[in-house]
Amino acid sequence: MSNNANVAAAIKEVAHKVFGGYAELLRMPHTARFSIGSVIACMPFPMVGMTITISVQHYYGNYSLAGVLTAIQAIALAVSSPLLGKLVDKFGQRQVSIPTILVWIVAAIALTTSITNRAQVWVLYCLTPFLAAIPPWGAMSRARWTTMLKGDRERTDRALSLSGVFDECMWIIGNPLASTLAVISGLLAFSFTGVCVVIGALMFLTELTTEPKSQTQLAREAGLTREEYRKREAAKAQRMRERDAADRARREAEARGDDEQAVQAAVDRAIADSRAGKKESIWGPGLIAVCVTWFSLGAFQSASNISIIAFATEANMKQYTGFVFACFSFSSLCGALVYGAKNWTIPLWKRFYFCLIVVNLGVGTFMFAKHLWVIMIIYLLIGVCQAPTWINGNQLMLHLVPPTRFTEGVAWMGAMNSIGSSAGSAIAGVFIDHMGSHGGFLMATVLAITSLAIAFVGFRQIKSSTETPTLTEVSV
Repeated sequence: MSNNANVAAAIKEVAHKVFGGYAELLRMPHTARFSIGSVIACMPFPMVGMTITISVQHYYGNYSLAGVLTAIQAIALAVSSPLLGKLVDKFGQRQVSIPTILVWIVAAIALTTSITNRAQVWVLYCLTPFLAAIPPWGAMSRARWTTMLKGDRERTDRALSLSGVFDECMWIIGNPLASTLAVISGLLAFSFTGVCVVIGALMFLTELTTEPKSQTQLAREAGLTREEYRKREAAKAQRMRERDAADRARREAEARGDDEQAVQAAVDRAIADSRAGKKESIWGPGLIAVCVTWFSLGAFQSASNISIIAFATEANMKQYTGFVFACFSFSSLCGALVYGAKNWTIPLWKRFYFCLIVVNLGVGTFMFAKHLWVIMIIYLLIGVCQAPTWINGNQLMLHLVPPTRFTEGVAWMGAMNSIGSSAGSAIAGVFIDHMGSHGGFLMATVLAITSLAIAFVGFRQIKSSTETPTLTEVSV
């Protein structure tokens, strides 16, 4: 009996360590509502691409067309996401999200009708871009967390991990549902997605107490125009960068044992270099490096996804593809839970590259798999690093963009991932039509290796960005 009691106590202690921090966040007033609402509203992300692929292949019998359509949707999403993120930061979450949702619902109805009636291909090309009218729910949810927890680094990191956990829940539910419902009816799959959008949007947008103030609101409260307000905050950001550069230069000079005159000269040079940089744009070498990495990440993952669908179709197991993707998401969810529960002392850039290497090399082994269940097992093994990779990316954004540009920064990261996904889907679709699923896996492997090489090209910028403080004192 005592052994059982000890085991129970040990399990309880582990559970408290893993889930206690998350439970504390969700017990904060109103946080559970907007967090869960954003996940439900995000259902188009896992469901639309797979529904288009399965439905188009069923009605038109062409993987190239399916790949091109998902690529068009991804490119449109890449264009719209940063724009919507920027508009959200300027005008507010509700003001931008409501009209965007209406556009998506109309587009989904029109596209579903066209596919099921085997409309001309040009009609599909015209309608698909409007499915990118999706508010940046994930970025808006993270913006609420970072605003609420401003100045609390530990809980902010845990909140970003919690957002990653919820994202993986969405993929776990969305992927098998999409594959199952789309095989039955594309109309059914899109209808379910539309219901999720409406319910999630109502939960998220009616929670007003946690909504961050837009730049328009902040400027109005300060008695300024939005342009005047942004210039004022840009000046604050510049002073902060100058102070940080001066402090860093002073520490380095003193560590070298320089005399007082040499120390002051080093400080003056650091301030001058800081002033020579761009003052108002969020774009810098670090953000560019992260976005290019996310482009390549999306390319090989989308290529592997469409290749898995083709592989399962060849094996007469198409109905199980969603469950294979769900295993990846479940493994990723477990990785997010453990990753967010720990207060890491390992530098962020080391964690970022380790997780990236595991995911990239793991996907590269798909071409050697002989059965769908082997791919599922590989997904279970490498998935534990998927969500941490995205969590690390979100944490990098805290070092690279100011708080009231955070939605825009995260949207750009997602946009580059979508552009990469479009390229991967289109390329893999052509190879699959000519060489079968093996050709698709071969291309996914090449893209994965290329992705890793691109990530290491930006090594210096990514490493240096994690050595700068998070921009939580200004609101550009």
